[in-house]
Amino acid sequence: MFHVHGVEGRLFSGSLEQLRQQLSVSGVTRVRRVAPVAAEADPQTAPQAGGRDVGHEVAQAYGQATATRVRQPLRCAADVMRSPALTVPADATLRDAWQLLAQHGIGQAPVVDAGGALVGLVGRTELMPAAALAPPGTAAELARLAQPVRAVMWSPVPSTAPGTDLRRVAALLLDTGLPGVPVADDSGRVLGFVSRTDLLRALATDPPLDLWG
Repeated sequence: MFHVHGVEGRLFSGSLEQLRQQLSVSGVTRVRRVAPVAAEADPQTAPQAGGRDVGHEVAQAYGQATATRVRQPLRCAADVMRSPALTVPADATLRDAWQLLAQHGIGQAPVVDAGGALVGLVGRTELMPAAALAPPGTAAELARLAQPVRAVMWSPVPSTAPGTDLRRVAALLLDTGLPGVPVADDSGRVLGFVSRTDLLRALATDPPLDLWG
């Protein structure tokens, strides 16, 4: 299940297919698709020593050592989301928002209204012009940095439910070009955030995870 939230509240609820037909996120363009990485070749069979199948013995020993390890299948947004998610007030200044993202070392965050409801998404890309266009210390620079986040944020913005399949979350990010998607309840309260980095980190987690169950 996906929703779209804006300054006027929840604007849409429906499936990914319905969202694809109706969603138009301000300022978002489709990102260039990354060419698929070729699959690694299967490792060669381990040499046998003294008539023993060393490769088989190693695999058997590994299987015994990991027999009690509980694999953790990643199925939905809740499995990889960052929670609680950092949020930025819509009325915060661009200067404050830039400092907040830098302080926490993140590239983007959901934007919420005074009641805590999701209204948009903002990232360093949107804040950078405010920090770099005007010469430091000038009236123009100070005026830009004093603007509210709502002036530059992406809005309306899609969100997803905690139980949404990860493949559909990934498809949404590819469709919209967004760097991440907020995870929210039906009222728009932000529960977490799933970024492209979070999805990649989940793929690289050790011990290995059954990504799709």
